[in-house]
Amino acid sequence: MNRSRVVKRTRGWTRHTPRSRVWARLQGSGFVGRGHLPSARPEALGAAHRESKTFGVAMPTVNLNRDELMRRLGKEYTEEEFDELCFEFGIELDEVTSEKQIKDKFLGESGATGAGGDDAEDEEIYKIDIPANRYDLLCMEGISRALNVFRGVEPSPVFRMLEPANGAPRQRMIQKPETLLVRPFVVCAVLRGVKFDKARYDSFIDLQDKLHQNICRKRTLVAIGTHDLGTIQGPFSYEAHPPEDIKFTPLKQTREFNAAELMEHYKSDQKLKHFLHIIEGSVVFPVIYDANRTVLSLPPIINGAHSAISLDTTDVFIECTATDLNKAKIVLNTVVTMFSEYSAAKFSVEPVDVVDSSGAERAYPDFMTRFVDVDPEYVRKRIGVTETDIDTKAMAALLCRMQLPTKIDDTRGGTLRVEVPPTRSDILHPCDVAEDVAIAYGYNNINKEKVGPNVTTVGAQQPLNNFSDLVRQEMAAQGFAEVLTWILCSHDDNFANVSRADDGKLAAIVANPSSQDVQVARSSLLQGVLKAMGTNKDAPVPAKLFEVGDVVLLDESRDVGARNSRRLLVLYSNTTSGFEVVHGALDRVMLVTGAAKPGVDAGYTLDTSMDEATYFPGRQAAIVRDGRRIGVMGVVHPTVLGKFDIVNPCSVLELDLEPLVDIDM
Repeated sequence: MNRSRVVKRTRGWTRHTPRSRVWARLQGSGFVGRGHLPSARPEALGAAHRESKTFGVAMPTVNLNRDELMRRLGKEYTEEEFDELCFEFGIELDEVTSEKQIKDKFLGESGATGAGGDDAEDEEIYKIDIPANRYDLLCMEGISRALNVFRGVEPSPVFRMLEPANGAPRQRMIQKPETLLVRPFVVCAVLRGVKFDKARYDSFIDLQDKLHQNICRKRTLVAIGTHDLGTIQGPFSYEAHPPEDIKFTPLKQTREFNAAELMEHYKSDQKLKHFLHIIEGSVVFPVIYDANRTVLSLPPIINGAHSAISLDTTDVFIECTATDLNKAKIVLNTVVTMFSEYSAAKFSVEPVDVVDSSGAERAYPDFMTRFVDVDPEYVRKRIGVTETDIDTKAMAALLCRMQLPTKIDDTRGGTLRVEVPPTRSDILHPCDVAEDVAIAYGYNNINKEKVGPNVTTVGAQQPLNNFSDLVRQEMAAQGFAEVLTWILCSHDDNFANVSRADDGKLAAIVANPSSQDVQVARSSLLQGVLKAMGTNKDAPVPAKLFEVGDVVLLDESRDVGARNSRRLLVLYSNTTSGFEVVHGALDRVMLVTGAAKPGVDAGYTLDTSMDEATYFPGRQAAIVRDGRRIGVMGVVHPTVLGKFDIVNPCSVLELDLEPLVDIDM
């Protein structure tokens, strides 16, 4: 293996995508955002994406015609030179192939012989791995534009709204209230004077497929519909009706179907059958009509044949229906910013007025241009350079190469004022800005001696994790069995089922949960262990369970608005409550951690004035150390036990372990 490839593999671990960092932060310190989690995990990538050998995570792969790419770059690169350019930009040239080789691979030799002799099949194809959150790099237009800006041969594009010509009114989309039952959001835009050829048309369709597989989560979150505006007439309406009442001729069909028939018809379709489940169980199906009641689309399944775009289309009407408005806006922004370069007025988009179900009117696309203020010194510390290496002016210039126009705000001590364009939805935090500075500066230009300590170090467990393992060993030695439960749970399990009220100040709520079981990041270990106990209620008694794990608590003093707290929960269940058993477990933990001094100090005091509905009155107490409440123990109230289908009494101890970690043993 040559050295450059080794460096490339190594750097795969250095360049984490911002979304991956968000997920790492979700695991490590609670969540990102104040009071709400982002989507439960990074966007699912689907069949069109594969496992990347470089990064070890699934990444989209984009196939680009080499000749067309070089034409757009305005320079002929050798494979090695282009490979190095990709490396410098933070993407990877994974494979060089051809149309014929691709057909041979997926169809077999016989499948490719029908078009033998076609010169197009011998054209070189570059397969490029793209970070999963860089939606602007999922097509030829986005990659070539980004590389040209990175190389300094063209400026970052400026996108603008352009009103309809000759004082004509804007197109309108009117949303009916019944759509809230199935897909509650719709956003739209118009591209005027577009000039398609086969390559542009294919790229336009391929970008939609890539987005559907990536951020759209296989159309569950967002579905894109594109239409020839010359064949339809506004205003448009977004409605929902019983499937038998929706009749139209779908794309690539010659006869009319109603929606119920269409669902049956597509159950044998190798592509569309995977999307039927999204609306199949709904009482009403979403549908978009024009002013003449012509069906444009049955989202998220299929468009109508009447408004299908072709190479002759010049005016394109784009609609995105969604269950997540933010992602719908990102998707719409991506489509129009990538292909507005073919509009009659370059990089211009005609807005569409969307009237939502409540009657509120808003124009889309919402380009979502925003500003991030970044301290240059923060960036230098993050990437390991000094002001001598990158001064503030040079840093601003580097960010401009990454399509992040940046100015220096002298009124705020030289802070960088970074403009985040609609193409860069991946910029979530100043650390993402620091990453782009590092890419533009060049990872290989960073002085390794300045980044790492000039000492020999030995790896070891984090003190809290090592302490937690010791506590686990101690609990196992006492005869308790360990359980591991999910950090995400339902809202009812976190609150109502344990007789706790949600005051909005305790738990981190998942903004877009995939199911009722993952609505909240747990603020206690109790509900998870009770659920495990209820599931195993037929197990012989006494049952002795424990869990050591993190809970997530809102904390405005943290930059992410929340923090993790490591806790121990001990549960004892028998025909009698066994309160003395969990009390004994508490004494033992305090003793082995050094918090207690035998015969002198128990290491804690009990506050028996506690009165929580979770526990039986008079059989509960708060655990206090150094004037701070660090835990609670008590007999679980029968009402709570009933919620989890537990038949025997239970006593529990829940203890915050972090105050005990630094005790001198």
